[in-house]
Amino acid sequence: MRENFVPDVSGPSSAHRRARGGIILLLAALAAIGPLSTTIVLPSFPSMASELGVSTRDLGLTLSAFFISFAVGQLLAGPLSDRLGRRPVVLGGLAIYALGTIACAVVTSLDGLLAARIVQALGVCAASVLSRAIARDLFTGEALAKTLSLTMIAMAAAPGFSPLLGSALESHLGWRATFMVLLASGVALVPLYLLALGETHPSDRRAAHTSAALARAYGSLVIDFRFLLPAAAASLVVGALNAFFATTPSILIGVIGLTSLQLGLFFATTVIVVFAAGMAAPKLVHRFGAPAVLKAGLAASLLGALLMLAGAAEPSLPMFAFAVAVFLLGMGLVNPVGTAAALQPFGKQAGLASALLGFMQMALSSVDAFLATRLPLEPMAALGWILGVSSAVALFALVAIRPSPFRAAPSDS
Repeated sequence: MRENFVPDVSGPSSAHRRARGGIILLLAALAAIGPLSTTIVLPSFPSMASELGVSTRDLGLTLSAFFISFAVGQLLAGPLSDRLGRRPVVLGGLAIYALGTIACAVVTSLDGLLAARIVQALGVCAASVLSRAIARDLFTGEALAKTLSLTMIAMAAAPGFSPLLGSALESHLGWRATFMVLLASGVALVPLYLLALGETHPSDRRAAHTSAALARAYGSLVIDFRFLLPAAAASLVVGALNAFFATTPSILIGVIGLTSLQLGLFFATTVIVVFAAGMAAPKLVHRFGAPAVLKAGLAASLLGALLMLAGAAEPSLPMFAFAVAVFLLGMGLVNPVGTAAALQPFGKQAGLASALLGFMQMALSSVDAFLATRLPLEPMAALGWILGVSSAVALFALVAIRPSPFRAAPSDS
């Protein structure tokens, strides 16, 4: 069967036309369904705990199981797509996701829910990791940065808006309806993918990885500063972002005294900041270059952390909101620019590079979310330290380590 390959385009006019079409919306949807699946269930935890006969804290295990499975699954999905092509891995992943989501909707025990969430995460991770790999198949340079900025906005918007959606579904239809909506979303992506995209990774560009070759390939990426430093910067801020989502309910509801609805509205308003930063990122890269934008973004995220620590002694909504806005402004610059810089030199290994990047992001998310709820500090102070250490480490690495990850080097595309 002939492959519907959409060729790599580097010409600005051609790339920009694609970015205005349905492809970019599809990539955004593929990127967003994973974060959507993570946070949409948070408002349902009390009713889920009551029905399953467990504590709300016990349900936190479902988040850890989801994050860990998501992280490990990406290490397999990326190389498989480099070998078999993007299409079978995306469609196979969505099929597995659908099975896991159905199981989530019908479980009657915590153990069953944990198993179902693991299956769900192993399936949906393919959509997330390959949204970046497909973007690298189709775009290069500034067009790639623009495409990834829009997909990163979608990834940030999903956990921002999904608590409101989850709360509405839970209050009117019950918590199991939440999983049925996720099922419908995953199923809807299948025809959209088939209509909007063919196979973007043709057979003459594919790489067959044995176990030993795969280990060597991952090892070569880990020691390649062109990948490692921008990938680490993006991963550190994404991990901190997930710590923010894990900690904010206890800060705004438990400490400041907001209602669940007000919490959902707060999350939704944070999307505005991420959207503005994501839209500005490609223009700033064009004017100042990726290294300068990355460093400026990390400086902003570090400033946001310091503001949060300054306000932790007497928590208030205005101070918390301002600190979060400054951090998210920086994160919204670092994530797409760092992702584009990490993937740009590795066209033939885009799936593998995207998989390792995704693993780093989800692994750090697991660690940061765990620390955010376990550090012997008040929640706002704990979050401030996590945001600050993550931003400072990334900024120090970009400034102090040589050679630069942005040195001139040929791409393997």
